[in-house]
Amino acid sequence: FDLLVAIGFKEIEIGFPAASQPDFDFCRQLIEQNRIPADVTIQVLTQARPELIARTYEALKDARRAVVHVYNSTSTVQREQVFNSNREGVKAIAVRGAELVQQHAQAHPETEWVFQYSPESFTGTELDYAVEVINAVTAVWRPDQGQPVIINLPATVEMATPNVFADQIEYVCDHINFRQHISISVHTHNDRLLLADPSM
Repeated sequence: FDLLVAIGFKEIEIGFPAASQPDFDFCRQLIEQNRIPADVTIQVLTQARPELIARTYEALKDARRAVVHVYNSTSTVQREQVFNSNREGVKAIAVRGAELVQQHAQAHPETEWVFQYSPESFTGTELDYAVEVINAVTAVWRPDQGQPVIINLPATVEMATPNVFADQIEYVCDHINFRQHISISVHTHNDRLLLADPSM
């Protein structure tokens, strides 16, 4: 963390504090020991699950400024195989997560909060549905009323060539609500490398 600060990074993801005690303790150490410079923002990750969101805010108590990045998978395969649900059911998970992120933040006005949402496995999600879920989340957060919001579009599993991924990002940017009030982030994994020459 100190090295990243020294290099000049101003926004640093420090982990998933609700997922493990070491991540939680690291977050608390940075805050309690005043290790975070005034011009640096920390970011943490959490699934859209009530108990994990609550634990995340415990870890961030007294932070000056923080990004809370909440996610749930929206892909066709994970809707069916992981959630055993349909479009409406998975969208409801995203909306409930957004509501809880907002409610916990309102209970801690001493911190400057930035909200971030990811439709996990975005590249395996129908584009119109990805837009529908994002719009449902931002309808809760209302970035047009001043709440800083980031929408992250992750290639959680690489399923598309870069040009197709770029087209998917463009589609979302052209169709989501409140676009002028939202920062767009992309996240690539590069876990499925395609080579033209199989001998390479």
